[in-house]
Amino acid sequence: MPREYETVIGLEVHVELATKTKIFCGCSTRFGGAPNTHTCPVCTGMPGSLPVLNKQVVEYAAAVGIATNCKITQHCKFDRKNYFYPDNPQNYQISQLYLPICKDGYVEIETEQGSKKVGIHEIHMEEDAGKLIHDDWEDVTMVDYNRSGVPLIEIVSEPDMRSAEEVIAYLEKLRMIIQYLGASDCKLQEGSMRADVNLSVREVGATEFGTRTEMKNLNSFTSIAHAIAGERERQIDLLENGKRVTQETRRWDDTKAESYAMRSKEDAQDYRYFPDPDLILIEISDAWLAQIKSNQPEFRTQKMARYKEEYQIPDYDIEIITGTKRMADIFEEAVAICQQPKKVSNWLMVETMRLLKEKSMDADQIRFSPAHLATLIMLVDQKVINQTIAKEIFEVMFEENIDPKQYVEENGLKQENDEGALKKTVEEVIAANPQSVADYRAGKEKAIGFLVGQTMKAMKGKADPASVNKLLKELL
Repeated sequence: MPREYETVIGLEVHVELATKTKIFCGCSTRFGGAPNTHTCPVCTGMPGSLPVLNKQVVEYAAAVGIATNCKITQHCKFDRKNYFYPDNPQNYQISQLYLPICKDGYVEIETEQGSKKVGIHEIHMEEDAGKLIHDDWEDVTMVDYNRSGVPLIEIVSEPDMRSAEEVIAYLEKLRMIIQYLGASDCKLQEGSMRADVNLSVREVGATEFGTRTEMKNLNSFTSIAHAIAGERERQIDLLENGKRVTQETRRWDDTKAESYAMRSKEDAQDYRYFPDPDLILIEISDAWLAQIKSNQPEFRTQKMARYKEEYQIPDYDIEIITGTKRMADIFEEAVAICQQPKKVSNWLMVETMRLLKEKSMDADQIRFSPAHLATLIMLVDQKVINQTIAKEIFEVMFEENIDPKQYVEENGLKQENDEGALKKTVEEVIAANPQSVADYRAGKEKAIGFLVGQTMKAMKGKADPASVNKLLKELL
């Protein structure tokens, strides 16, 4: 009888915090600058330079800890983690080993199997390393230190997850919490949220954990799911063939759908941690902690209850809209301008969701502004344009965030509201389509749809379909 295996998964999630400056210096954290332009002696590890802690980093880290039910370490400190890579200019990383800022928390996830608590072992603050850029043409490797010193929190889970579905649910919950806090944009495609997967397998019923490997280079939920499936299969194949799983760090190649070994997995002693002598103890007073708690935002659960009462839109709409902070922000800001919650919801639920799916985009990649969406809705309400033209404009707005009012003016898309001109066109369509007229008068209601279409075509789409329909019925 074949043996059955259980997958045991824990995650190390790195999140770049949304501070304007780095963790220990005043350099910009903005993404996408020319190489080595957001640097100074501190973040490039020059001798004699001294770090100064960014207070906002502590506040963001504590806020994430509070939102994930952690205990906050009110007296914590930084340690040096020593290792020697070209992208690590000091030859050590400032991190937290002995007294991390947050400990012993959890988040609750929902899957098809029901709800489950995933434990958070700790959250600690640290600085990011630089970035190595490999030039295969010149056969050289260059280093960009713009990212060096960007503030991170590392969220270390307990090994509580058993499937890719649970991992994705956990990551989505974390991302939503952190985005709602404004602590990070959590854009996987830009690397501001990165997950390393620690995975082992064991026979069903076993109490001891198997040997784990750590999977790196995972920058999308899809690649995470693929990596979990691939690594589970690889480890089971080894065990089934009487071989041992080696504890190591592996890199996942999504193109080849396989992983390869990078290095043996280090333990804490390999990094020779010791307290950082250049940074003083962090003391989070009761008053400071109370202030951080008081600044916690309205999270999804509270938002859902408020939307139901205040906006009276369907539960399904509320669930989708509040699923990401970006969508919820667009909804609330657009409604504040046009005062049409159901219409804003319809545009988000139908056209926006359709285009996101077609273009394989996440909600946090939406480009159009809430003000432009509100303007588009008001243009339809005021009968400046009809719904068909509005959908065409929305597609352009989705791509380029154009001002719909300006776009209508520049492209001559205003609806034709001249009743005389409309009546003349409808009469011409009736005269040109005697068979459809006869069908309608014989009781075939659908025939009028053809006549509406012909009128809209003659008016180049600039008529109000409801007005056309009404006028046709009157004249027939």
